[in-house]
Amino acid sequence: MVTVEKPVVEEPVYRAGIVKIAGREIKIGGPRSRLRPGEKFVRSTLSVCPVCYRLLPAVIFERDGKIWIRKECPEHGEVEEVYWGDAELYYRAIKWDILGRGVPHHYIDVKAPCPFTCGLCPIHLSHTALANLVVTNRCDLTCWYCFYYAERAGYVYEPTLEQIEAMIDQLAKQGVTMAVQITGGEPTMRDDLVEIVKLLKRKGVRHIQLNTHGIRFIKPGGVELARKLREAGVNTVYLSFDGVTPRTNPKNHWEIPLIFDAFRKAGMTSVVLVPTVIKGVNTHELGDIIRFAAMNMDIVRGVNFQPISITGMAKKREREALRVTIPDVIKLVEEQTDGQIGKYAWYPVPCTVAFSRFVEALTQKKQFEMTNHPACGMATYVYVERDGKNIKRFIPITEFIDIEGLFSYLQEKTEELQSGRSKYIVGTKLLFNLKKFIISEKAPKDLKIWRLIYNIFLRRNYDALGELHYKMLYLGMMHFMDLYNYDVARVMRCNIHYLMPDGRIVPFCTFNVLNDIYRDYVQEKYKIPLEQWAVEKGAHTIGMAAKYKRDVKKLESHPLYGEMYEPFLKK
Repeated sequence: MVTVEKPVVEEPVYRAGIVKIAGREIKIGGPRSRLRPGEKFVRSTLSVCPVCYRLLPAVIFERDGKIWIRKECPEHGEVEEVYWGDAELYYRAIKWDILGRGVPHHYIDVKAPCPFTCGLCPIHLSHTALANLVVTNRCDLTCWYCFYYAERAGYVYEPTLEQIEAMIDQLAKQGVTMAVQITGGEPTMRDDLVEIVKLLKRKGVRHIQLNTHGIRFIKPGGVELARKLREAGVNTVYLSFDGVTPRTNPKNHWEIPLIFDAFRKAGMTSVVLVPTVIKGVNTHELGDIIRFAAMNMDIVRGVNFQPISITGMAKKREREALRVTIPDVIKLVEEQTDGQIGKYAWYPVPCTVAFSRFVEALTQKKQFEMTNHPACGMATYVYVERDGKNIKRFIPITEFIDIEGLFSYLQEKTEELQSGRSKYIVGTKLLFNLKKFIISEKAPKDLKIWRLIYNIFLRRNYDALGELHYKMLYLGMMHFMDLYNYDVARVMRCNIHYLMPDGRIVPFCTFNVLNDIYRDYVQEKYKIPLEQWAVEKGAHTIGMAAKYKRDVKKLESHPLYGEMYEPFLKK
């Protein structure tokens, strides 16, 4: 197992009192939750009251084979929530707990307890791995589980090109490889979206993702828009896709065949499907979602499952009906792929730090690294074996590469480099020994995995990793928190951040969970009233007039619809 010397980070301790943040009084302190018979202590942390945001001590513990979090507010009582649905998988993931080394540039001083001083501050432990850039809060859909859109907010938030440039300049101060996701609302509602992409590319953003439901691309001019976005610099389309049937994916089920057709015509060949996983709604279709992705690997690069974040005031019974955690998704995938993608095929994101720190020791240059909390996300790669056009089976990368052995070996070589050993000797020995970690008899014959791995270590760049990404199907999941399972220890490690026009950069699970302090507070400062927007831009661009209206019969009668969904509609 990889072992890394960790910086000492003491758990913050705050005295009881009141701090005022974004016009809201936040109380600090409450009774410590105690363990009960049959419960095993895992660790202590801090959390918040779902009602008043009071910062509370919390305990994370094991009971009945699951991991739970519990906190108690003096005013609003106790809240207990499942944290991870499988204790064994939690302990397996937490072995890869590697702390980051902090943020290279601080945007705000520590003026209040975490998470009420986000910006980023000096106690944050991970640099920005992916920056979310909200370009609009307008949307032409009204999905019930969505975080927000303009009509709910009561105003339009749409930063200017100048404000966007200033936000990217702030991100650049960290001095790491910049990756940006353009998000919303629905970004394609902006007429200047191509100009935004060109601006990001001009400012040195290396990787650009577009988060969209994709419906704009089936409208007149959609293919040309997709082509322009690709040419301007969009690397990946992060496409909403919640299932293979109308019931599970009312958002864009009927449009997906035409969206894919537009992408193929436009040369948009890197699409990641993003299902919001909701218990009892689409949890029975996770295996089919993976099969659907595998059937379209000419343009689909992966699936990134996102267990639902339960925002708003939800009663315990409602949360239990909807709640699904990362291990739950992993087990369902195993069941629905007939055991082919097993639960041990998945690894937490920070396992990749072993590679980053080896490259850093070899090149003596600071590297991009993903040091988020192991409980935040898991991932794997699978090879799709085919019999003609039919999918024969899925083969996880862990079947033919000794992942733990390889990463432990990398740690060993990193320590040799840090002790002063010649990088030429270490590098040569590593390239010579790489084959030891490839189980050749189990590797797909036409994958040439040795050459792919060799090139990744030899070239150590974005393009080399891209080769692997195009040969295999990426499967990942990221569970964003909500007020019930909120863990400040995860917030301090977050590496998916939001850019804000006031110059701050804020972790995902403070921006969207403590939304009235961060997202709504700052966006309202830069708002355009709905009435003013309607006068300046036209009433047709906002409200019900701007909502998408589909012709289901027409879409279902299209030849591409039956062709794409035939294997699933038969069920």
